Amino acid sequence: MSTHPTGPAPLAGIKVLDLSKILAGPYATMSFSDLGADVTKVEHPQGGDPTRVWGPPFVGDDATYYLAVNRGKKSVTIDLKSEEGQRIVHRMLADADVVVENFKPGSGLQKIFDYRALSEQHPHLIVLHISAFGDEGPLADQPGYDMVAQAAGGLMSLTGEPGGAPMKAGYAMGDLGAALFGVIGVLAALVERTRTGRGQYVTTSLFECQLAMHVNWATNYFATRERPHALGSAHPNLAPYQAYPASDGYFVVAVGNDGLWEKLCVALGRPELVTDARFLHNRDRIEHRDELDEVLTEAFAIGTVEYWCRVLEEHGVPVSPIRHLDEIYSDPHTAAIGMVGTVDHASGPLEQIAFPVNFGGARPPLRSAPPLHGEHTDEILAGYQEVSVPS
Repeated sequence: MSTHPTGPAPLAGIKVLDLSKILAGPYATMSFSDLGADVTKVEHPQGGDPTRVWGPPFVGDDATYYLAVNRGKKSVTIDLKSEEGQRIVHRMLADADVVVENFKPGSGLQKIFDYRALSEQHPHLIVLHISAFGDEGPLADQPGYDMVAQAAGGLMSLTGEPGGAPMKAGYAMGDLGAALFGVIGVLAALVERTRTGRGQYVTTSLFECQLAMHVNWATNYFATRERPHALGSAHPNLAPYQAYPASDGYFVVAVGNDGLWEKLCVALGRPELVTDARFLHNRDRIEHRDELDEVLTEAFAIGTVEYWCRVLEEHGVPVSPIRHLDEIYSDPHTAAIGMVGTVDHASGPLEQIAFPVNFGGARPPLRSAPPLHGEHTDEILAGYQEVSVPS
């Protein structure tokens, strides 16, 4: 039972100023809002966040891309390049805890809001800077989007069918990885500030986070110095652990140990495979991957996806059909765990994917809809003396 009658808000009282745009920064600041922080999104008076027009589809005037990563915030329009805008922002920074920005390397805005100067004026402030390639090194000044990071950081070389064209991941793993590591960094900095009273400059990049997520691919390479290649849906260190074709489509089988391999063989009605020297242990199955795939592909071809998922589940083998989003969003399990909610948008009820962490058995509530462009400008700036609202 939840101990939070209105939903958990572990970051309640924390003020975040969002000077970022596109995906990585806004996803991070939306996460802070989901956790209870008060987030103000600063947008240029002309157009605002570029993702507002990254459509179709649109809901009202805004693209659904923008709506995906900006809920729970207030939008204020300020021209950061103007002297008046900079004065306004500095007044806002005085009582902010965190500022998130992804200013282009070497840009005027990056120089204007340089952390060294900010830390002198606002020593309590935690600044999260997200870039494409980091603050040091030959690529530091290069701009980049998610797909550039997936290409430069290796993900596209590991995604797709063997020998096929390079493929990006279906999700924006460059941006989202940087957003999530950035959130971790800020949360750690907030904890440290409770001890020292001082904020700090937290940086991450799409490129760094791609490398961090190489995990076993990296250690495989360090151990062998062999260049890895895309394996389709297969796993470099486990077999069988991939998608297989049934008579009417594909499903995935995940055999993570020799005990599960034995269960799979029994489920297939092929107990002799358990003692087959080619497949006895995982390392044997990796070495004889092609032969293993041939045996399993032939065996699975006689049944449907539904049949094999039922049979393998009955034998305790991890298995799943490859489901589409419409199937997932209508699934009873998705409903049971409360991962889809609704916020009241100016254009009507707006469905959103909830924050995927529970606190004390309760999920943080969806607090408010993504704001309209400049929706809260008058409200926000009214709280600062001698500040005129930009037209």
